[in-house]
Amino acid sequence: MFLFQTIAKRRVAILACSLLFLAGGLLTACSPDKLSFKGVDLTGADYAKGFSLPDQHGQLRTLKDFAGKVVVVFFGFTQCPDVCPTSLQELVEVKRLLGKEGDRLQAVFITLDPERDTPELLKAYMANFDPSFVALHPSPEQLVAVAKDFKIYYKKVDGKTATSYTLDHSAGSYTFDGLGRLRLYNRYGSGSAAMASDVALLLKSK
Repeated sequence: MFLFQTIAKRRVAILACSLLFLAGGLLTACSPDKLSFKGVDLTGADYAKGFSLPDQHGQLRTLKDFAGKVVVVFFGFTQCPDVCPTSLQELVEVKRLLGKEGDRLQAVFITLDPERDTPELLKAYMANFDPSFVALHPSPEQLVAVAKDFKIYYKKVDGKTATSYTLDHSAGSYTFDGLGRLRLYNRYGSGSAAMASDVALLLKSK
């Protein structure tokens, strides 16, 4: 009798382990691919969930508009002397490094200075880098909300006149995969080669 009870207990234990293994496999199958990135892996993060903002042409934009593309979101302002133009030029280089896959990279610039960065100015600014780059122009209230969601720091620094102020702000960017899922934080100065490598991985993954 004792022998039968022992065998039964072992069978239950084996069955329980099998079910746990199967459940783990199903969860893995439903989660984003585990890839080895050069940037900071944010897969599964519960912030930077997206945006719904007008672009430089007045068209409302969301992440869904860029389905199938890897989207890199960067916050800045057109009168930024160094960080912003450097980051946008880096994205131009990333697109070049991707070759024929470059058209599947979408750069999105969200202005932190909607007062001075008018849609007309944003059109001209994007044209200096790549005409496919999208600039978003939030209202002051929208800016507060989207900056909070993306954990972006920005602060106005007064200049000699009311309109000559500058802005201190976060310098990194966020990368979303083709399904609109947040995957990476890219530190400023990481280099175009590193970002191109990560984007290429995301374009190949599902």
